[in-house]
Amino acid sequence: MTDAIVTRALSKHYGSKCVVNQLDLRVPAGSVYGLLGRNGAGKSTTIKMLMGVVQPDCGEATMLGEPIGDARPEVRQRIAYVAEGHPLYNWMTIGEAARFASAFYEKWNHRLVDQILEHFELSPRAKLRRLSNGQRAQVSLALAVAPEPELLILDDPTLGLDTVVRRDFLESLVQIIQRRGRTILFSSHILGDVERIADRIGVMVDGVLRVDAPTDYFRESVKRVVLEFRGAPPEWPSGVPGVVSWRQVGPTLELVTVGFDAAQRSVAESLEPIAIDVLELNLEDAFIEYTRGPKRSLPLFSSESESDPRVGRQGAA
Repeated sequence: MTDAIVTRALSKHYGSKCVVNQLDLRVPAGSVYGLLGRNGAGKSTTIKMLMGVVQPDCGEATMLGEPIGDARPEVRQRIAYVAEGHPLYNWMTIGEAARFASAFYEKWNHRLVDQILEHFELSPRAKLRRLSNGQRAQVSLALAVAPEPELLILDDPTLGLDTVVRRDFLESLVQIIQRRGRTILFSSHILGDVERIADRIGVMVDGVLRVDAPTDYFRESVKRVVLEFRGAPPEWPSGVPGVVSWRQVGPTLELVTVGFDAAQRSVAESLEPIAIDVLELNLEDAFIEYTRGPKRSLPLFSSESESDPRVGRQGAA
C-alpha cells in the first residue's frame, strides 16, 4: 500500500454552498501531510467526512486500503483522530478517561500514555474540567497515540494554545512521527507549525484542492517579483501563465508568481523596468500570497510535482 488516504471526487454541500468540491486527495503512507486553507475552505469538513462524522454527498474515500463507510473494526483501530477543540468528558479524571478509551481497543500502550502524561507533568488524578486548553490538547494526544495507530488524523490540534505549549506539543508529535511507518494528516492555521513538521501539503481554496506538493517545493515556487519603474508602472498583461496576482505600488509593479520562468521574465522585461527583483518567501507568506490571489485563475500544483518540478505550473485553472 502506497497511500494511507485516497479520495476521489469527494464532495459536500450545505444547502446551496459547496464546501468540498470534487476532492481528489492522496496522502502517502509514512508521510506527514498538512492540510491548509483559510476559514471555510473545507478542511474540517474533509476530515469529518474521512472520520464518518459527516456523510459526503458524492465521491468515495479509502483509508488504509478500505472504504471509509465499510472499514472493518480491526482497520478502524489502526486509525486515531484528534478533533478540533479536544472534546473530552469533563466529569472524568485523566486516568478514568484513559481507562475508558482503552476499552475500545485490543491494543493499548499503557506505558506510552504514562510517559506522555509524565512528560507534560499531568497527574492521572487531575479532573479534565480543570485543565487548560493546552493540557486538554496534551491529554488528547496521549489518548490518540496509545493504540499505536498507523494513521493519525488531527483537526487543528494546536488551535488556541500559547507559543510554549504549542512548541512542546509539536516536539512530542515529532517524536511520535519518527515511529516506524506512521502517517499523519493534520490541518492547521499556524503555518510555522506546518513548515516544521509537514513534508507535504495540500491547500484548499473555496472547497477545491489547489495545491498538492512537497512543502519545500511549494514554498520555493511561490515568489514575489518586484518591477521598478521611473514613473507610474504599467498594467501587467492578462493571460500570462503562472501569475497569481499583481498590483501597482507607487513606482513599482509587484507580482506573485508560481515560479518565475523565462516566459514570465520575457514579459516583465518587455515592460522596460529599471530593475527586477525576485524575492523568496517563507511558507506563511507563500500561502498568504497564493490564497489571496484571484481565486478563479490560481495556478494549480500537481501531485506529480515531487517527481518532476516542471509539472504543477498549469497556468489558469
